[in-house]
Amino acid sequence: MSIITSIINLKKIDNLSKHDQLVHGIIESINKGELVTGDKLPSINTMVNELGFARKTIVKAYGDLKGRGLVESKKLKGYFIVSEKTNVVLRIALLMYSFHRFQEEFYNAFRSELGKKFQIDVFFHHNNSDVFETIFSNIRAKYGMYVIAPIQTQPINTLLQTINPKKLLIVDRYLPMGSDYSFIVQEFEKSTYTLLVKLLEPIKKYDKIVLFYRDDLDYPPGTLRAFQKFLKDYNLPGAVAKTYKPKSVEKNCLYLFISDTYIWEVLMDCQQNNLSIGKDVGVLSFNDHIVKELVFGGLTTISINFKEMAIKAAKHIKLKDISQTVMHPSLTRRNSL
Repeated sequence: MSIITSIINLKKIDNLSKHDQLVHGIIESINKGELVTGDKLPSINTMVNELGFARKTIVKAYGDLKGRGLVESKKLKGYFIVSEKTNVVLRIALLMYSFHRFQEEFYNAFRSELGKKFQIDVFFHHNNSDVFETIFSNIRAKYGMYVIAPIQTQPINTLLQTINPKKLLIVDRYLPMGSDYSFIVQEFEKSTYTLLVKLLEPIKKYDKIVLFYRDDLDYPPGTLRAFQKFLKDYNLPGAVAKTYKPKSVEKNCLYLFISDTYIWEVLMDCQQNNLSIGKDVGVLSFNDHIVKELVFGGLTTISINFKEMAIKAAKHIKLKDISQTVMHPSLTRRNSL
């Protein structure tokens, strides 16, 4: 049975719109094995002539099938079947920085909240613009929804504005892209400063404060600015270090970690030198995780609830609404200060 015949047969069902007849007819043909990956669909003009449907109805139906990840359009060539997974409601591209523990937490909550009918393909750009652009070029026009943690540059901003606003959700880092675009992002600078002020008394007991920060990685500049303003406003001795040299831990020093790259080395050096965490050496970490609750009596953290962010992102996709949400980190006091 041809695709056209399958669609014509669905006209007999009164409660199916023309759009639904087209979509269900093609899905039915895939399920029956009449259409397989690589097959070309009839052109829009052919569908108009054979079915008598409006051109915009067929364009919309093909767009729906593209959103489900079943169909791909190739310039000047037409529409092709690219997947036979007809049970998938929506195919989602999730583009993140890298697979840190807290981003793993985001993915797991995102996957759980969406359920099995949504296909999620994960990509990592590692804060590298060239990698980002290559991935973007490969996934462009192949997904029904894009959830992207962006690099905060104008070229990336311009690139992302080529996506239909209804199909793009910015997460984690904010980009100013206009009122039509959705975002669920963190606020770094003011929130970090406010929480450091809350910790002023325990911080003042240390002779020196060191923030590990690298501007060539995905560290948020707002956190650095908040730290520098905090030191200046309260006349505190501090420094910014790019790396940690093993076995160089200092007594009466407070260490701040944006990423976990050096935190375990510092903790190991403290243990080997019989330095007590929270008394001889202070530790303040960004991005909470269950491990930080358990080790060394618990590490104090400043962190967004990444599970909450993921659930908000998943609900945005299911509700098909505009989301413009700025999330603020919270402070979890433990024994490391």
